[in-house]
Amino acid sequence: MILNRRSLLTTALTLGATKAFPGMSFAQARPLVFATFTGSWEEAHKAVLVPAFRKANADAAIVLDPMLSVDQIAKVNAAKANPPIDVMLHDPGPALVAVGQDLVEPYPVEKSAYYKDLIAEAQEPMGPAPFFQVVGLTYNPEAVKTPPTSWADLWKPEFKGRVGITNLNSTLGTGWLVEIAKMRGGSETNVDPGFKALEELKPNLAAVAANPGALATLFQQGQIDISPGNFNAIQILKARGVPVEFVAPKEGAIAFKTTIHIVKNSPNRELAFKLIEAAMTPEVQTTLMNPPYLIVPTNSKVTMGGEIARVLAKDTTELKKKFVFQDWKKINEQRSAWIERFNREIKI
Repeated sequence: MILNRRSLLTTALTLGATKAFPGMSFAQARPLVFATFTGSWEEAHKAVLVPAFRKANADAAIVLDPMLSVDQIAKVNAAKANPPIDVMLHDPGPALVAVGQDLVEPYPVEKSAYYKDLIAEAQEPMGPAPFFQVVGLTYNPEAVKTPPTSWADLWKPEFKGRVGITNLNSTLGTGWLVEIAKMRGGSETNVDPGFKALEELKPNLAAVAANPGALATLFQQGQIDISPGNFNAIQILKARGVPVEFVAPKEGAIAFKTTIHIVKNSPNRELAFKLIEAAMTPEVQTTLMNPPYLIVPTNSKVTMGGEIARVLAKDTTELKKKFVFQDWKKINEQRSAWIERFNREIKI
């Protein structure tokens, strides 16, 4: 038997779980595994959500496993009967895929204390949406003296070799492709104008990041000056002193829900439910709304304030009026083909 650091860590955590839950069989007694996203999401959940969950649940064992949604789905699909993940976090497109492939359970709404407090748009019976994300333009104000106002600014000659984007495995990358396609006459079902625009963008591209977290790192390393980006992702960079700002483009920033799901056949179903309950509490949502995380809340009992109210919207009603919501059911129909095309054609 080969023992490595990962197997030793897993063993230690499993023993801890057995101690915490003496009624569990050994097969069941592994820690709750929460697949969050990389970067700012991982940091926010590690600092706020996980401690709140553990405090409310006798210091229950939990492991964060950060990865993209597509990787979460692949991992669960590979072991449906004994999934290695208990809780998945998804943007709208992957959430539809996870539900369509029967990988998640209906949320037990009837026993939830907080589901009814979510705004109507966040009440998803297959997995509520405790968070809202907003995608616009991010830039380094020390290098970009005139703040950008449009997606089209990324093509300006002055940004030659200074633009960053993500690949299409991320919701950020795919959602942005759809918006630049729309800017040039396309739609959720026709992104050819978007791919033509990407071809024209190549002289300006400094990097194609693997995910939003890696994109944020490029700002930190000074390798890019401007990119499409998540509002909340840059807040942690700002808190670290990285010069970066966010602006909503005149075409409208992209807004999408982030849902959280109990994986079907999870051996930790009850703890998974309790983690999701913790994510919906006013206390956790208020903390995540404040610096450095600035994640848009969906609990109607949380009043928007601070930077979110100043930059994005003073409440969810204004948010829904100002921002672009995409049709992810249509996007999903062709997304795999778009990812293959992007990987084949967009190389720098």
